[in-house]
Amino acid sequence: MQDEYRTVARAGVHETEVNRSRFLCALAPAATEQEAQDFIATVRKEHAAATHNCWAYVIGADALVQKASDDGEPGGTAGVPMLQMLLRRDMRYVVAVVTRYYGGVKLGAGGLIRAYGGAVGEALDTLGTRTRRRFRLATITVDHQRAGKLENDLRTTGREVRDVRYGEAVTIEIALPDADLEAFRAWLADATAGTAVFEPGGEAYGDA
Repeated sequence: MQDEYRTVARAGVHETEVNRSRFLCALAPAATEQEAQDFIATVRKEHAAATHNCWAYVIGADALVQKASDDGEPGGTAGVPMLQMLLRRDMRYVVAVVTRYYGGVKLGAGGLIRAYGGAVGEALDTLGTRTRRRFRLATITVDHQRAGKLENDLRTTGREVRDVRYGEAVTIEIALPDADLEAFRAWLADATAGTAVFEPGGEAYGDA
């Protein structure tokens, strides 16, 4: 399982023009294949009059799902170069749709490959990317007397506090890199005089 991956910072559209043809690249984060397909359907509907709506997406931190479509362009000249650009940039959980409005000048296979791949590359440069890192979720249970100071210490040492719940005791949910687990246990024992209960949970991705 990948410790980190990159994805697009936000959804957006970037337009380029090549020999009078307009290429609009719509990019969006997609957590699942269904989300990617829904985004493609939305763009196709919005640009129903376009000559082509070619697409590519990569789902999974390990890029297990990779799909692309030329949408009527010559085979391998649109969807594949789009997908290759996403993979070359180490992009994951992302969907790209390049809408082409034909301008009357044929680009040839090489020109199409450069135009579609380039549209995705330029859109990534414009919209920006962000790195997501794998974290271990964990729960700390501590008494009310120590909870306030502990929460403050967690935040000031840069730990990601995800939730705080008050009951008979206080439960604090945090996320931390796997490699920090043992060092964190020692820090927590010291910070709470050994009174806190620490329970590692599942894994999730958060901003690096």
